[in-house]
Amino acid sequence: MPELPEVETTVRGLALHLEGERIVRVAVNRPDLRRPFPPSLVQSLTGATVTSLSRRAKYGLIHTDRDSTMIFHLGMSGRWRIQPDVLEKHDHLVLETASGHVLALNDARRFGSVDLVDSADLDSWPAFAALGPEPLGEELNPAHLARALAGRISPIKVLLLDQRIVAGLGNIYVCEALHRAQIRPDRTGGTVSRAALGRLVPAIKSVLAESIAAGGSTIRDYAQPNGELGYFAASWRVYGREGESCACGGTVSRFVQGGRSTFWCAKCQK
Repeated sequence: MPELPEVETTVRGLALHLEGERIVRVAVNRPDLRRPFPPSLVQSLTGATVTSLSRRAKYGLIHTDRDSTMIFHLGMSGRWRIQPDVLEKHDHLVLETASGHVLALNDARRFGSVDLVDSADLDSWPAFAALGPEPLGEELNPAHLARALAGRISPIKVLLLDQRIVAGLGNIYVCEALHRAQIRPDRTGGTVSRAALGRLVPAIKSVLAESIAAGGSTIRDYAQPNGELGYFAASWRVYGREGESCACGGTVSRFVQGGRSTFWCAKCQK
């Protein structure tokens, strides 16, 4: 599943072709993805000017001058294709701008989604209402994590994947951040010290920033809107490296938490 860096990379790529552009054609080539396309999508977007693009957690937002925002989620393998030579079977939503840019939302598995929300109601939209702070923003700090984790008996890794505590963190980047912060992933959340949280917050921010700079991590068939593959996977320190050597001299291990693989090093993560 495309995670936060992949979505951020996608939004930045789309902005180069959509921001300030007027949408002149909207084609919906099937009735639904994970759920039906909004019935007013074509009418609302046709003729609208895109004022800006942004991201919330793992959602991309396309804001328009009609006080409405199109929200997309890439699901398991969704991606936007820019200036495709030909449209493909799984290009389910196509936007064309007045300057001739064509952008196609391709989703073979159809686990993604598209919604249309009044811009004034974004914060109260059900998928956003309960989200925690953005991990790259100032609201994510050691004090916030200390409050959110106080008294919690679940493992720290499981808690960091709770979108109500931090918005948008996924399995790969939590594994990597915990390794950088030298925190064992099965440590009870409420017992993580303030000193460790002081290491964890910058570790979260740095691993995400580095992945965004690298275009994300290529997982299965994810690609950036320009068709290029992200290459941050080459920088993974523990994820997917079971049995390999850690930089500290230990060995990367794997176990399952909450149905997901956790990768860590017992020598340097305490």
